[in-house]
Amino acid sequence: LGSGAGLDCLLAARQVGPSGSVVGVDFTQTMIDRATENAQEMGVTNVSFVLGDIEALPQEDESADVIISNCVVCLSPDKDAVFTESFRVLSPGGRIHLSDVMALTNEGPSVSTPEDWVSCTAGAEHVDVYRDRLVRAGFKDIEFTSEQVDYLDKHPERPATNTAGYKVVAHKLS
Repeated sequence: LGSGAGLDCLLAARQVGPSGSVVGVDFTQTMIDRATENAQEMGVTNVSFVLGDIEALPQEDESADVIISNCVVCLSPDKDAVFTESFRVLSPGGRIHLSDVMALTNEGPSVSTPEDWVSCTAGAEHVDVYRDRLVRAGFKDIEFTSEQVDYLDKHPERPATNTAGYKVVAHKLS
């Protein structure tokens, strides 16, 4: 989800091997073109990139075994739709792996600058809100692992954001 220039998809293509396939979805044609060029330059043939919104995935029902996303869901204006669509696209027994930024307080981070969007703190929600969205979409066995505390603390020129990076794994059991 949100494949950008395709790095995560290219790494995933290596993991699934020549008999598997990877589809990257991004909402900008520029990124689709760049990702396609990157795959061609690297000689990766088991990956494709499609233009589409992660809130309305251009994939068939139950057509994916695994969905991955790296710091994209937090930027979506409709996270419920992202999770509902992900659940629809996953085959039974499938899982979603997310790396995302989440708020450490119920108030969430203050968002006022373009840098907040670039650093993925815009749209960050508390872990409990995120978990509730996944449960409502139908996911089970949801695991959250804290990855790093307040990314922006490493950048003293910016104020603290009350956010942390998390890895999330959730399963579609049926």
